[in-house]
Amino acid sequence: MPLRWKIAALAAATACLVALAVGVLVHVWTAADVRDRAEMEATNTVYSAMDVYRRTATLAGGAELDPAELPTALRHPADGDRRVAYDGRVEGNLGPSVWGAQRVGGPGSPVLAVRINMSPRLHDLRRLDASMAVASLVSLAAALPLAVYGAGLVARRLRRVAETAARISAGDLDARTGPALGHARGRDEVTDIAATVDLMADSLGRRLRVERQFTADVAHELRTPVGGLLAATDLLPPGETEDLLRARVRDLRGLVEDLLEISRLDAGAEALVRARVPLAAVVAEAVARTGLDAEVSVTEAPQAPAAETVETVETVETDPRRLERIVGNLVVNAHRHGRAPVRVTVEGRTVVVRDHGPGFPADLLLDGPRRFRTGATERGAGHGLGLTIALGQARVLGAELRLDNAPDGGAVATLRLPR
Repeated sequence: MPLRWKIAALAAATACLVALAVGVLVHVWTAADVRDRAEMEATNTVYSAMDVYRRTATLAGGAELDPAELPTALRHPADGDRRVAYDGRVEGNLGPSVWGAQRVGGPGSPVLAVRINMSPRLHDLRRLDASMAVASLVSLAAALPLAVYGAGLVARRLRRVAETAARISAGDLDARTGPALGHARGRDEVTDIAATVDLMADSLGRRLRVERQFTADVAHELRTPVGGLLAATDLLPPGETEDLLRARVRDLRGLVEDLLEISRLDAGAEALVRARVPLAAVVAEAVARTGLDAEVSVTEAPQAPAAETVETVETVETDPRRLERIVGNLVVNAHRHGRAPVRVTVEGRTVVVRDHGPGFPADLLLDGPRRFRTGATERGAGHGLGLTIALGQARVLGAELRLDNAPDGGAVATLRLPR
């Protein structure tokens, strides 16, 4: 159930409880007041009737002597005492009544009694209850839309904060909740949450900028000494030591070049150089450059409508160098962390690279690749910089690179080029 309906239901339940409590209290207080007034009227009527009877020996004000309906509690009042009692019996047109009684003389003399019919007063009480019930329903009907509207405002603001947090978690560190909330006046819990999300985004942005600047600085600082090391290896005498050292320096230079490429991608300094190229040929060339064994296959894609077909099925307009970089990194990653056979499939504008190893780890599928998370033998231990660069170059191309695991095992990387 959405939050706005939960808040509205809570407000409606609270209003119902308040209306019920007020109605019960008013009913109890009014019923007690009606009975008190009836007892006072009975007492006064007995007093007046007794005065008339003693002076004129006649009954006035509806008084009776020893009536048959007189409650038992009033049949033997003490001499001179005026007593009242409530009689809940209903007889004919007479409903519940309040009796007042007083003995007219000494012991054994008759009892003068007066009966006050409570039916009109109880009818008024029932009308009051009905009026309060109707008023409560009308008030509830008027308050419920207001509660829904108010809850909707709060839920909408929370939803915008959640959307901003989702954008931040997706990598948009420039997203802020201030514009989303319309710079609401005053402070409440929602604005506190929004301010906290903005502070979190600012902190993440600062840390990411520091990390990116550090990566760029390290890469630039290492480039010159690594180049010097590579030149120095040419002065070594041929042999196993020279080959081993040259290979390690070459690996170190490759790492520095990867760091420089990542820093350029982070800074948005990469520019596309578009060309119309045969996709299958570029993919085959990228696989061949890796020097690794991978099966490349081309399948026919479903024919697109004529209005959407801008290029031939065999060619695409893209940056071939970046495309080769993406495919090469995916193939190297499949061999390094997966198991053979590695298959590369080209279908229309889609390139799929699949291995038959343990597949991508769950944290990679959830959070994406992380830099320098490397391991020795298994994919679960890490993935280095290859996938990070592939994802960055795919964003530059405007392509979608999706990482997934096959149902029967193995990692699947799917690259979809834009039209």
